[in-house]
Amino acid sequence: MDDRAIDGVRDYFEYSAMGTINFFASESAAKRYAKGRPYFHPIVIERIKERLALTLPVQRALDVGCGTGLSTMALKEIAARVVGIDSSAEMIGLARADSNIEYQLANAEHLPFKECEFDLVTVSQAIHWLAKARFLQEARRVLRTEGWLIVYDNYFAGSDNHTFNVWRQESYLTRYPRPWRESPNFAALEIEKEGFQLIGDEVLRNTISFSLEGLIDFFASQSNIIAAVEGGDETIAEARAWLKENLERFFETSSAHDFVFSAPIWCLRRSD
Repeated sequence: MDDRAIDGVRDYFEYSAMGTINFFASESAAKRYAKGRPYFHPIVIERIKERLALTLPVQRALDVGCGTGLSTMALKEIAARVVGIDSSAEMIGLARADSNIEYQLANAEHLPFKECEFDLVTVSQAIHWLAKARFLQEARRVLRTEGWLIVYDNYFAGSDNHTFNVWRQESYLTRYPRPWRESPNFAALEIEKEGFQLIGDEVLRNTISFSLEGLIDFFASQSNIIAAVEGGDETIAEARAWLKENLERFFETSSAHDFVFSAPIWCLRRSD
């Protein structure tokens, strides 16, 4: 995002500990996120379970950047007790209540927990918004000896329809460019100095089916559109109308289509 674009949203958005914009701080953005984001997390959690050879749930897990709680709920498969934290009160306010889950408003770079409280820490679709070095220090502090840090995402990779991919690249991303974010990087030397070992990384290819309205909801939940709408460049009604006008042709022969996602997973272990 260029300086002019940042100035356009500076007065609206909250800022994280690293000084970058929190695109999910507003009520409207949180509601669109809750409505539009697919629940892909169980397929990643199942792979984590296999990777870590978990035959029993860990006692206590922390989900950092939990958003509206989708990633936190999925952790119940491998953790007896789960804590989810996020820096957006609006996002946490939309998380579904559960007797085995506790939600807290907190920053990833200043975790409000004692040393060695957790067996497992996860970050889903949020690492690029964090001050990574500071977060790794905090994650190591709250993890028990040889505890795990799992970082994962699920990037929208397009469609088998070439015309759709061209539209997305040349029209959608031109009208709604990606806001700046830090690229995930877990090079061995970098994480070793923060007290972690990379014990595995992989990418899971998966497909998610969307109707026309579902795909519009998904795009409306992305920071690309949130930056434009909450920054005042256009209304969400205008953004949705543009999306519908452009996407309708791809649904003329079917009410739903599969879209491709790539889920990178990084497994790190706390070292002494």
